[in-house]
Amino acid sequence: MRRTLLFSIIIIAIIFSIYGHSAAQGIPKISIELDESDQAEDLSVALQILILLTVLSLAPAIIILLTSFIRIIIVFSFLRQAVGTHQMPPNQLLIGLALILTAFIMAPAIEQINKNAVQPYLAGEINQTQAYEAGINPLRDFMLRQTREKDLALFVSMANIPQPESPKDLPTHLIIPGFVISEMRIAFQIGFLLYIPFLVIDMVVASVLMSMGMLMLPPIMVSLPFKILLFVLVDGWYLIVKSVVMGFH
Repeated sequence: MRRTLLFSIIIIAIIFSIYGHSAAQGIPKISIELDESDQAEDLSVALQILILLTVLSLAPAIIILLTSFIRIIIVFSFLRQAVGTHQMPPNQLLIGLALILTAFIMAPAIEQINKNAVQPYLAGEINQTQAYEAGINPLRDFMLRQTREKDLALFVSMANIPQPESPKDLPTHLIIPGFVISEMRIAFQIGFLLYIPFLVIDMVVASVLMSMGMLMLPPIMVSLPFKILLFVLVDGWYLIVKSVVMGFH
C-alpha cells in the first residue's frame, strides 16, 4: 500500500513537472518534499489531486455502505424478480431511483455534515481531524438508528474489545458491518412479502392451465399480464416507495 501511494505521488509529480516546464529545455527537475503542516493550504497541488482521486474512488462504497441505498436497491431487485420482468425497469433506472431516494432520505444528515464539517473546514475554522469527527457523527447516528443491537454485539464479540457503555462508544468500523447486515435482513423481509401476492397469481394460473390441459403453454407468460395489472391497480410504486422511505423515520 505504501509503495503504491509513493508511486502515485511520483507519477503525479512527474506530470505536473512536465506541464510546468513545457517551455523549458532539457530534463525537468523533480522534487518531492515531505514536511509537517498545520494548515490545509500548505498541501501541494499533487497531493490535493491524489487525495481527491482517492475520495472519488471510495465514493461508491461510501454511498452503498453508509446510507439507505442498500435496502432500497435490494427491495427494487426483489420486486422486479417477483413481477417477472427481468429487464424492466432497466438497471440504470432502478439505480437512479434508488440514488434519488437515498439523497432524499439522507438530506438531514447531509445538511448537518455540510454545516458542521464542510463549511467550517473550508473556512479554516477547524482542522482535518475535527472535520472528520463532525462529518462522521451524522452518519453514525443514522446507522445506529437502523442497526439491531444483536448485529452490533456480533462484531463487538468478534473484535474482542471491551463492552462499550453505549452504542455511541462503538468504533465506526464496527458500526458499518452491523448496519449492512441489518439493512440486508430488512430488505429480504420486504422482498419475501413482495413475493407472496405474485406467487399466488402464478399458482392460480398454473392450476388453471393444467386443468385445461394446456401443458405446453408456459404459466409465466400467461401470469405476467395479470401480475402487471395487479401491480398497477394497487398503485404499487407509490406503496413501495412510501413504505421504504417511511421505514427510515
